[in-house]
Amino acid sequence: MFAGLTGSTTPTGTDWGERMLNSVASKTIRHLLTQSESIEVSVRCYPSSKLLQGSIDNFKMNGRGLAIRKDFLVEEMSFETDAVALDFGSVLGGKLKLKQPTQAVAEVKLSEAGINHAFNAELVKKRLLNLDVPSLTELSGGEPVSFSEVQVELLPNNQVKILAKADLKGEELVPISMTATLAVERRRRVAFNNPQFTTDLASEAQKEISKALAIAFAEILDNMVDLDRFDLDGVTLRINRLETSGKQLIFSGYAQIERIPNSP
Repeated sequence: MFAGLTGSTTPTGTDWGERMLNSVASKTIRHLLTQSESIEVSVRCYPSSKLLQGSIDNFKMNGRGLAIRKDFLVEEMSFETDAVALDFGSVLGGKLKLKQPTQAVAEVKLSEAGINHAFNAELVKKRLLNLDVPSLTELSGGEPVSFSEVQVELLPNNQVKILAKADLKGEELVPISMTATLAVERRRRVAFNNPQFTTDLASEAQKEISKALAIAFAEILDNMVDLDRFDLDGVTLRINRLETSGKQLIFSGYAQIERIPNSP
């Protein structure tokens, strides 16, 4: 794995150590992803002799064209840690193991196309199928309701337009349309605030139920994106802010890292 690395001839051999750490870190990050267009990692350590004791000033990563669990596409992601204490023996074995927790600041950029791709992921679709919450069954005569064909359009000022179709079992699909303002609540949840509903896409006979279904759908979305529901082994994520910029949704926040996650 480390063939071709030429170490320093100094007593510490830190040039070799840094190159080894970069190689192991790149390999570890790639194993956590199902796709990566490019990943760049860098280690800062001064004086460099600290590296052999596993002490690092900080660690940076920049990645593009990433996929997490196949269906969750990330256009760009970068993070930079605080000081890191590593078990250098684990690095020699080709792995990363923390001696103590650390924090990292992070920025994630999602594209509009990537967000729409995620709505077709099984993990997301199953949360929109056969829903039997009272706000929906009251509209469907007691039958579960499903939502499909979700389309998201990013708008300026943190707004989004969302289209979908509701299936009331046996009835014609009902189109729904809404806009909402994205916001962060308790640093872990993406909220869909101030939803506004239109019935332009519905037939005259569907307009009333289209708005009622859209109101219920807004409540479902408002409770869907919660970082605490994501199973990230040893990592707690928090969002400080988000913003829409053209066809991108940009998150900035931090991660509390107890241990390096295992491969998915």
